[in-house]
Amino acid sequence: MLRRARMTGVLAFLLAGAVGIISSTQVWATVQRADAGESLSVTGAVIYPLLAPLSLAVLALGAALSIAGPVLRHVIAVLGLGASVALILGTVPLVGAAPLSAIAPAVTEATGLGGEASLREVVAAVTATAWPVIAMLCWVVLGLAAGFVLITARRWPAGGRRYRSASEAAHHGTGPLDAVDSWDELSHGTDPTDSAR
Repeated sequence: MLRRARMTGVLAFLLAGAVGIISSTQVWATVQRADAGESLSVTGAVIYPLLAPLSLAVLALGAALSIAGPVLRHVIAVLGLGASVALILGTVPLVGAAPLSAIAPAVTEATGLGGEASLREVVAAVTATAWPVIAMLCWVVLGLAAGFVLITARRWPAGGRRYRSASEAAHHGTGPLDAVDSWDELSHGTDPTDSAR
């Protein structure tokens, strides 16, 4: 059960980070122009500049969580919780029609106009796609996973023998080998099934 807890936490972090990175390249809003110009597609990275960096950070936290010790697990969980809160707060305003400030860079690049008054004259309507909602669901999953890690991390089993100190390895060497220990024995050229040992 606790081995599954580690895997669940790691996979949730990795999934949220991966979806965040993918969503940063997808269209989050479509802007219809009032000047009869072609409609604009605004990607997640443009509409929410912190999306890709925070998603990469979540991915890195997920990778670190897979090998972290008890203290680091709690640190990673707190960081993951903070990232989920930041991402949720940044995504909530974009779920409906995105505010003008969020789409302004794309409109300015397409039209050459700047200033809120000028942009309001050019923008007829802003339509959100499903990507902000998908991203929001991932951030909620990330927050739940971070809370789950905080609650259960202390009871997770330790890593394989390669992560133990020499004294710990000697202490654990008297009991039966699990699957990870058996692979480690094979990696060192020792047959774990050899009863003569």
